[in-house]
Amino acid sequence: MARALHAPKSTQRVEHAGKNGFKHPRERQVAARAILTPEQTETKQVERRESVKKCRLITAIKTPYLKNGKFDLQAFDRLVELQANHGVEGIIVGGTTGEGQLMSWDEHIMIIAHAVNNYGNQIKIIGNTGSNSTREALHATEQGFAVGMHAALQINPYYGKTSEKGLITHFEAVMDEGPCIVYNVPGRTAQDITPRVVEKMAGHPNFLGMKECTGNERISNYSAKGITCWSGNDDEAHDARHQAGATGVISVTSNVIPGLFAKLMAEEDGELANKVAPLANWLFREPNPVGINTLMAMTGLVKPVFRLPYVPYSKELREEGVRILNDLGLDNIPGVSEVRAMEDDEFTILSRY
Repeated sequence: MARALHAPKSTQRVEHAGKNGFKHPRERQVAARAILTPEQTETKQVERRESVKKCRLITAIKTPYLKNGKFDLQAFDRLVELQANHGVEGIIVGGTTGEGQLMSWDEHIMIIAHAVNNYGNQIKIIGNTGSNSTREALHATEQGFAVGMHAALQINPYYGKTSEKGLITHFEAVMDEGPCIVYNVPGRTAQDITPRVVEKMAGHPNFLGMKECTGNERISNYSAKGITCWSGNDDEAHDARHQAGATGVISVTSNVIPGLFAKLMAEEDGELANKVAPLANWLFREPNPVGINTLMAMTGLVKPVFRLPYVPYSKELREEGVRILNDLGLDNIPGVSEVRAMEDDEFTILSRY
């Protein structure tokens, strides 16, 4: 769905402009990139790409809200600091878990810029700037790189699906803007990005790899061909890393147990994988991000505010979540000393924000 997107105010007017004082939009974006992010040598660009490809644990970070539905940046900063201090090497900003699909593009670029400015020297900031419109994906990705994100996450066009050739052309267009992780999640897009498509894209210098949700068999096949992969399935991530050759995981569960997931990615530990499995499974009892939104409110890490169409888990499911977290041990959840099932009337559910 189309979303309005405006350039940051500081980049709208440029010096030595053409007719009427403004350059063509494409020229304006090039100017913005030059102003906000220093030009990099080819060596630096390669180093930047390789540093992202080495990340084992990337968290699809939750976006917290104030009671009026606007971003709670203080809570966001606390979440990112907890991640950075417990072994997380990168975050996806404005992904499905971060509810980028409910943001205006102005909100989206703002939260990416905020993350870069405050934490870009500590962890990799990967902005979810994909879209089912190539034009929007290009514009948002230009903006994201203009404000300094390290890489982009790119989804294949959903609902209005395209052909195999269209997929390749779409992804090559956005990869021309900078380093990209391509996200394959047929359960949401209703279209698989097939190995044939991936192998054709893999030669692009800005192709970093796949966030792959179709399972470890495909990850194993990609890894054997030298294609970098991150598992998109928390329940399969341990085996993906240690048996299928994945670099790591782009995780939802690591929002609450970053340290344990960092251990799972660092060394093979089937016992620990089994220990965290009940929590990972509980978080996906309903479509993501419903579970993580509910749990983070229950722990007090974020205010219990939901933007519709998302609503919290039922009281029965919340009580089950309390038992799972207590069994796991609250000492494994940074920043949390108590978890509550909460009452239904403690949640704020917003249709306008």
